[in-house]
Amino acid sequence: MVEYDPHRWWSYFHYLRGSMVKEIVGRVLMCVVWSAAVVGFSQAVRNVGVPPTVHTLAGISLSLLLVFRTNASYDRFWEGRKLWGGIVNETRNLARASEVFLGRTPLYDALVRWTAAFPFASAAWLRGQQRHLGPHSDALPQGEVAEVLKAQHVPLTVARRMTAVLDEGRRKGLYPEYVQMQLDQNVQLLIDYLGGCERIHRTPMPFAYMVHLRRALILYCFTLPFALVDTFGWVTVLATFVVAYVFFGIEEIGVEIEDPFGTDDNDLPLDTICQNIQNNLLAFLPASPASTHDDSAT
Repeated sequence: MVEYDPHRWWSYFHYLRGSMVKEIVGRVLMCVVWSAAVVGFSQAVRNVGVPPTVHTLAGISLSLLLVFRTNASYDRFWEGRKLWGGIVNETRNLARASEVFLGRTPLYDALVRWTAAFPFASAAWLRGQQRHLGPHSDALPQGEVAEVLKAQHVPLTVARRMTAVLDEGRRKGLYPEYVQMQLDQNVQLLIDYLGGCERIHRTPMPFAYMVHLRRALILYCFTLPFALVDTFGWVTVLATFVVAYVFFGIEEIGVEIEDPFGTDDNDLPLDTICQNIQNNLLAFLPASPASTHDDSAT
């Protein structure tokens, strides 16, 4: 994710990273070249201008469609951020509450480390990346780590290890069954939040809406020079460039943020969130090398 100061304007005017320019430059240039060809043909061969009424009406409808597209994508982006905020909170709650009952025992150490591994496993799962449990997973039993990484659903298997640790604490008499059930509620919520992220990740925008919007964009931008050529002449090229840049850019922003768990410039900073969770949790352990700085990404 690109970090920026919202109070600064001109400092970011020339930025390419995260601005969608690289993604839409091909389409915009095609519109510009086509508009230049239309103007040249209209002035040198035969007038091909048409009344702008249809484009005026279509532009209003297309603007509404783009607003809906962007709002729907941002709703998905913000819901994903709230779900990861829930993961941050529940990992902290589990480490905090279990410390009272498990104390400074090997079971508490194992629970904290498995809990710290859960966000890394979830982020890799959502991104379709190579399975891993974070940079400190080497402190866990390597046999169990290998078994978890071979599982069909790695985050779920990590959650099972967390539940197994809580069950072992009950069997050793450290707390009664109802305390185990209360602590395991945090694990259940972690699974619920991950399920919400999977719902966003695996449910794209409806195909019909996507196809219709893109067809309308192409038709509008490539026929726009015919509506402008009589009035603007060669300025039609500049006007087409501006309109195509704005419309294609808005549509591409919606595409990029509708699945916010990837590695694009405008996706959620999952790596930072996971690292902050791990730092916060490992700070509970006596000899933890982890930093105890605040989680500014929560």
